[in-house]
Amino acid sequence: MHSPSDTLRISLLQTDIFWNAPRRNLHHIGQLLNTLKGNTDLAILPETCTTGFTMNPEAVAETDDGETVRTLKAYAATNGMAIAGSFAHRDRDAARFHNRAFWIDPEGAYLHSDKHHLFSIGGEARAYSPGHSVPIFHFKGWNIALFVCYDLRFPVWSRNVGLRYDLALYVANWPEPRIAVWDTLLTARALENQAYVCGVNRIGTDGNGLRYNGHSALISPRGERQLFLSAPRETVETASIDLHALRRFREKFPVWKDADRFQIIPPQNP
Repeated sequence: MHSPSDTLRISLLQTDIFWNAPRRNLHHIGQLLNTLKGNTDLAILPETCTTGFTMNPEAVAETDDGETVRTLKAYAATNGMAIAGSFAHRDRDAARFHNRAFWIDPEGAYLHSDKHHLFSIGGEARAYSPGHSVPIFHFKGWNIALFVCYDLRFPVWSRNVGLRYDLALYVANWPEPRIAVWDTLLTARALENQAYVCGVNRIGTDGNGLRYNGHSALISPRGERQLFLSAPRETVETASIDLHALRRFREKFPVWKDADRFQIIPPQNP
């Protein structure tokens, strides 16, 4: 069992992604994680960290017991850290595909949530099926919510009703032309939800010619940047966040008590 801790060390892995090359990406991820052993509690990877933002999941998607999850479980155990990101997932019968966010802890637990808001402009809604819930992961006394990229644009989906989570993670392939939106919305989600927010974006150019320039960030509940990876290069940085300080802030300035409550009703036949 993970002992509670007021302090959580978070590492942002702002990486390039080799297009549709899961094994090559997993090898590179493993090298980066090895450098963090003993120095972090949670490592966060970009969206679709083993393939890039492909609209051809038939070629690369894996099941929950495929090579990607097995390899990341081994990395988590070996390095004593939790790992979060997303990958192209397929059902066992290959009837549906998902942009699946994953949470793997060092004891081997594997939890997931599927991207809800699919980027229809880029064809994602034709290639993947949406998720319909935001599970809360519990780790070292922290409550953590995990979202994927485009979900960031929709505040109701991220709404922290009743302070369900202390930390929101957004893993992304967010293109350079719209990076100012990413910067702004990460801060907005932290302020409106009185929670830490961590967004990890990729760098480089993908197989569709889209360019990415990072801007991964860790934002405090007060809207302050504790980390900001502004350079468009591969960067791994770690910072600590404080649960006791978060609780003091929420008690001193309890705006969450006046928040509107929303009920999200999923479709009848998701």
